Amino acid sequence: MENVYIAPVGSPEIESGYIRIEGDGIADIGPMSQAHTGSETRIDGTGMLATPGLVNTHHHLYQWASQGLAQDATLFEWLVSLYQVWAAMDAEVVHGAASAGLGYLALSGCTLSSDHHYVFPKGRGDLFAAEIEAARDLGIRFHPARGSMDRGQSQGGLPPDVVVEGLDEILDATAEAIDTYHDPSFSSKLRVAVAPCSPFSVSAELMTQAASLARSKGVRLHTHLAETLDEDEHCVEQFGLRPTDYMEKLGWLGPDVWFAHTVHLSDSDIDKFAATGTGSAHCPSSNGRLGAGIARVSEMLRRGANVGLGVDGNASSELTPMAGEMRQAMLFQRARYGPTALTARQALEMATLGGARNLGRQNELGTLEVGKLADIALWRVDGAFTSAVTDPVCALVFGPQLPLARLLVGGDTIVENDELKTVSQDAVGRSGADAHRRLMRLAQEQGFTAAKEVHQ
Repeated sequence: MENVYIAPVGSPEIESGYIRIEGDGIADIGPMSQAHTGSETRIDGTGMLATPGLVNTHHHLYQWASQGLAQDATLFEWLVSLYQVWAAMDAEVVHGAASAGLGYLALSGCTLSSDHHYVFPKGRGDLFAAEIEAARDLGIRFHPARGSMDRGQSQGGLPPDVVVEGLDEILDATAEAIDTYHDPSFSSKLRVAVAPCSPFSVSAELMTQAASLARSKGVRLHTHLAETLDEDEHCVEQFGLRPTDYMEKLGWLGPDVWFAHTVHLSDSDIDKFAATGTGSAHCPSSNGRLGAGIARVSEMLRRGANVGLGVDGNASSELTPMAGEMRQAMLFQRARYGPTALTARQALEMATLGGARNLGRQNELGTLEVGKLADIALWRVDGAFTSAVTDPVCALVFGPQLPLARLLVGGDTIVENDELKTVSQDAVGRSGADAHRRLMRLAQEQGFTAAKEVHQ
């Protein structure tokens, strides 16, 4: 590609430059004055901004099928309502929801998405395989985390017993998922993480054994942490420790760990994250939707902690595009801490390199430089209205999502001119709506809370 404004992240921007791709990687990059002409396929980037592909570091794809429910609930109220619906999901629901969710992410510039799937009702098919199949069809990189819950209401946990699993069952299934799907190679499109759900739905024994399993297999660890003040109170009441201290006690701080949300961190917590290399996935839209609070992102970055961005499940972040989370993150920080709290370029870095670091792929992804994979988003900045903003990065982050001219994953086109190219856009959109209708019907048939009861 040539004649394009390049925001490489981590190195100086190039006002008019070129990127040469060989195979699935970036072979050369620089200003047009240094470009070499050749016979290769050429993409004219005039009027476009090139950034690294965006990296989504926290999601629950199955939740595409339960959007719009429990609209005015706190996190714990929302969970109690929706566990009853999610208990009815099957592999068909998950595949349809994942197809729509991943397609929507790609259309918003996302080339790599994680997913945290932790609800496994018995006898409902292979839910983990269903979302992996959807990602393969689309062609983006995928980092699913095999989640779990073993602490139901009868043991003092939040989820109903019908959606929790036994400890040995969880460890066996997680090990099998890693052995079956995890690909550690440099250009991998599929890696697996280990992800017990949260301190209020998981036993200490599962947390410690999950960490041992992940480290023996060489994969990463993920869970929710410090999302709400309710969780703070729960941890103190149940364990005698605040969430970060509890995780530290269980061996869950380190460079192979990233947590979702981390809204309610103390100065000491942030310093521990920075000192241990523990990462965070900031999910501003979801945190706002559930009234959870505003994470101390600017302070975390200032103190040296890594922060990436996450859309979170669409049931708490309806129709949220990945590109939109850059804007939300920046505006939330400025609303709380002032106009210099987070810049447009810091927001872009969180959405790219910060996310790659969370997933352990900073040597392969997250910046545009020679030797890294050709995961690139090309945004149109020359529209009739957007061209009034002369700083392309400002246009991308400050405004609503720009038109996506092209999305490349390993040099392959996934999106062109705001249309999915590897799958039928209309078909994956319909699959998400079909998944919603199927889930609501299954929930009613099985006697779980009907959709009309959780709209309140």
